[in-house]
Amino acid sequence: MISLIFSKSFTQQEPLPQEAIDNAVTVLQGGRLHRYNVIPGETSQAALLEQEFADYQGTRYCLACTSGGYALHIALRCLGLEPGEPVLTNAFTLAPVPGAIHNAGGRPVLVETRADLKIDLDDLKNKAGRTSARFLMLSHMRGHIADMDAVVDLCSEYDINLVEDCAHTMGASWKNVKSGNFGKIACFSSQTYKHLNSGEGGFLTTNDPQIMARAIIHSGSYMLFENHIARPAREIFESVKLSTPNYSGRMDNLRASILRPQLKDLDTNCERWNQRYQVLANKLDNIKCISLPERSRDEHYVGSSIQFSINLDSPDKIPEFIDTCLKRGVEIKWFGASEPKGFTSRFDSWRYFENDYELPNTMQILSNLCDMRVPLTFSKADCALIGDIIEQVIGEVS
Repeated sequence: MISLIFSKSFTQQEPLPQEAIDNAVTVLQGGRLHRYNVIPGETSQAALLEQEFADYQGTRYCLACTSGGYALHIALRCLGLEPGEPVLTNAFTLAPVPGAIHNAGGRPVLVETRADLKIDLDDLKNKAGRTSARFLMLSHMRGHIADMDAVVDLCSEYDINLVEDCAHTMGASWKNVKSGNFGKIACFSSQTYKHLNSGEGGFLTTNDPQIMARAIIHSGSYMLFENHIARPAREIFESVKLSTPNYSGRMDNLRASILRPQLKDLDTNCERWNQRYQVLANKLDNIKCISLPERSRDEHYVGSSIQFSINLDSPDKIPEFIDTCLKRGVEIKWFGASEPKGFTSRFDSWRYFENDYELPNTMQILSNLCDMRVPLTFSKADCALIGDIIEQVIGEVS
């Protein structure tokens, strides 16, 4: 049998829209990259982006900042997290989430994961009662959205402030409500591998005027907060401007200028991702030894990546599967590896905080969980070929 080979890069992004390139050139020619460096009567690119993203999300306020992790950090600060306080969060997430909790002075309390890769609500309820935590940082990890009705009810029952990490769900929704509109604060990322691409960048959205006033001061507005459009009234700032520290996490005009045109295409691109995801899902679903996580009909996801469990006759064969796929050009990450690799790490490698709880279910799920990007540079035919390669490799190693 001839070994199938895939030749495209899993890390190559599409070119930015011409409008984004033109916007960037205009900003560069003007030299005013700092968001508050404006001439009289001018509105900065960053301020315009904030208003446009707030309109897209259907929220009152939006702050553009340096990264999604920075947004998560100041979200907890804005909510009044005290040093050493517990913050509930998914055990299945990426390192910036517990990192943001630690950066804000909190103590991550990891919650079990279900087979569908969503937070375990029974374990969440148990740990909410045992810790009296006032905060849940809910990571919609790899775009898998939990039952948000149940999450909101649980947070209301235990008086928990919900912060949504929407790094992987920009453009997604639960029961036709956009992801990010269920908690006190939502945080988004525009890092290169997310749904908008500015290299690094992020957003914080909320409907609470006090929270947004604090967030803007935290981000480093000094006393220039009136240069924001998607902000609360001036009098709200009067009560917080002298008691809120400056953490300098502003987005600059250059990044804002290239994000604004991309936002116009976001919904179209989400559909393009889902078309590619569906081709892969159909292929993988018919391969022996592979199972896909269950998706709820109430969840409108964005398939910018795909996850699957691999059940070989010996767990020792998973590294062989990963390595063989890579030799054929298919780059797959594995959450079961004992050592972190690249962007992928497991909760037991985050050793800068004590995890007081056993997480056997999450450990079992991650032990055979694979993860693969679905770049828009791939065609649907490319995705079909990738599925065929995975099937061929499975046949060889099993």
